[in-house]
Amino acid sequence: MPHLLGLDISTTGAKALIIDEAGTVVASHTAPQPISTPKPLWSEQNPADWWNGMVVAIQSALAESGIKGEDIACIGLTGQMHGLVLLDQTGKVLRPSILWNDQRTQAQCDEMTAKIGAKRLIELTGNRALTGFTAPKILWVRENEPDVYAQAAHILLPKDYIRFMLTGDYATDLAGAAGTSLLNVAERRWSTEVIEALDIPAEWLPKTHEGTEVTGVVSTVAAELTGLKAGTPVVGGGGDQAAGAVGVGAVEPGIMSLVVGTSGVVFAPLAQYAYEPEGRLHAFCHAVPGMWHFMGVMLSAAGSLQWFRDALGPNESFDDLLAPAADIAPGSDGLLFLPYLTGERTPHPDPLARGAFVGLTVRHSRAHMARAVLEGVAFGLKDGFNLIASVGLPDQIEVRVSGGGARSRLWKQILADVLGATLVSTNSTEGAAYGAALLAAVGAGTYPDVASACAATIKTSDAITPGGQQTAYEHPYALYSGLYPALKETFARI
Repeated sequence: MPHLLGLDISTTGAKALIIDEAGTVVASHTAPQPISTPKPLWSEQNPADWWNGMVVAIQSALAESGIKGEDIACIGLTGQMHGLVLLDQTGKVLRPSILWNDQRTQAQCDEMTAKIGAKRLIELTGNRALTGFTAPKILWVRENEPDVYAQAAHILLPKDYIRFMLTGDYATDLAGAAGTSLLNVAERRWSTEVIEALDIPAEWLPKTHEGTEVTGVVSTVAAELTGLKAGTPVVGGGGDQAAGAVGVGAVEPGIMSLVVGTSGVVFAPLAQYAYEPEGRLHAFCHAVPGMWHFMGVMLSAAGSLQWFRDALGPNESFDDLLAPAADIAPGSDGLLFLPYLTGERTPHPDPLARGAFVGLTVRHSRAHMARAVLEGVAFGLKDGFNLIASVGLPDQIEVRVSGGGARSRLWKQILADVLGATLVSTNSTEGAAYGAALLAAVGAGTYPDVASACAATIKTSDAITPGGQQTAYEHPYALYSGLYPALKETFARI
């Protein structure tokens, strides 16, 4: 039976996942990845480490499964978005990759906004100029490392460096390209207007492809290193969030993905391009051909609960910590938690935002605080949910929830009540790598399209519907919504 291979180069690991045609996971291996922070606000990785880790991951997954390289019908790629990989004319990496969570480029973001105009930039690229994105990183290198910039000939994203090492091709997918601030997202092509305004050579940019489109084949050299078969096709794939949405079946309007991981993500597929006029939502191309998506991101979702446990109950399990919170009434008796422990992105793109408990009294216990954390994160996710709804959502929606926070039934019930939506779990728990493998299945012709691949392989279960507490959260949410405006100046002064 032919098998599919999904490769995911995340910030923490290089992962290889093998599935069969029915979508059953056959093998998975992750090689840890080092990260470097040479200066404050900087975050970098060495692309050679990505490739070395991926070689190990592929070899290990093949060995674990007993599957031979010739049994892999197609390969899909995914990984961290926005990172800058600069190569010279020969394909040599010129400097460590500047990652998505690097914060050194605010001046370059301001420069982009001044040159193009905030409104026009959002209209073209679907987003504000953000420090995490690729374009300001290119400008930073030009202004701060002119010797490196002078040697540059190619620009790739992290996952596309893996593609280059596998196939020798300079190529990217449209979902990933949409996160560079250089793509005309509506027209699904590089934006001549943005590229010319920033004076970035267009010939440096890779060819763009849809997520299921074959971009090249495994080279002889890569085959010898990995155990794969030379000539195996490689498809475009998608950035981690788009591929992760494929992995849970959020591939058509009305099916949303809610990720309650360290960060929180609300992801809504779109049949037509749209953007939020103030840029408070991300608008990107989907990994599904001809589709787009909105995405709201909060930086500390399950990360807020992790902090709370580490600070106030380091020796307790999450279940034990949260059990008393189930007995606290919705609204936590007037206690509110603002989950901006690492700054915020949606709907307040403010790295200086901070966390807060507001409304503490002597009658509040640790159980109240735990419940307030769960509710505060739910309110933060509702901010993104509401922004998406304001631009347009189908009348009937299903929310597919994943991430570590989704293991708590109490938290899922709170989310269902706060969002006013039914939450379901899925049988797929391998995230973006699974979505990349499904994109490969379409590229291999196993399924005619992404929706068919998801329908055949992804099953939902454990539906949690709003339990009649929606009105109980209306007043606490209104109070929560007033906290950031009231505290913004204080956060900046701190």
